[in-house]
Amino acid sequence: MQIAVISDTHLTGPEPWLERVYAKWLAPADCLIHCGDITTFSTWSYFMQHDRFLCVRGNCDWDLQLTAQLQDTLTARVGPITLAAAHGWGPRSQVPIKVAKAFGPDFDLICYGHTHRRDWSIVEGVQMLNPGSLGESRSLALVTVRDDCSMECEFIDAG
Repeated sequence: MQIAVISDTHLTGPEPWLERVYAKWLAPADCLIHCGDITTFSTWSYFMQHDRFLCVRGNCDWDLQLTAQLQDTLTARVGPITLAAAHGWGPRSQVPIKVAKAFGPDFDLICYGHTHRRDWSIVEGVQMLNPGSLGESRSLALVTVRDDCSMECEFIDAG
């Protein structure tokens, strides 16, 4: 199974480049996770076309229509794994540890954003993933999850 993870789109609405990225990498995924700073309700509505779209609120998600739809964190069972997601907060160097500690060790994968920096590392015994910024650097991550719960991450330069 494949999980597409994006964050920090910072868009006022869907743009032609986003439609190409969606068709090539996001739509085929079994699950699409957005780690916050989606920014506008129209962008969120665009991603809602995905059968399994999960999204958290980021620090730049001020649109009242949008914030009414989003929570600060989420947890979900996706195929054989249990995952969590949050946008993240605080100084960039502390975000992974803060997010890992907020959720604890009972997850196979924790996704986060905020720093605009790619990360695939183990923190507090949990696999952490930051896909980078889709809006700023056209970065996203594709996670392949095998039946034995092992995971492989591929970062995509979608620019």
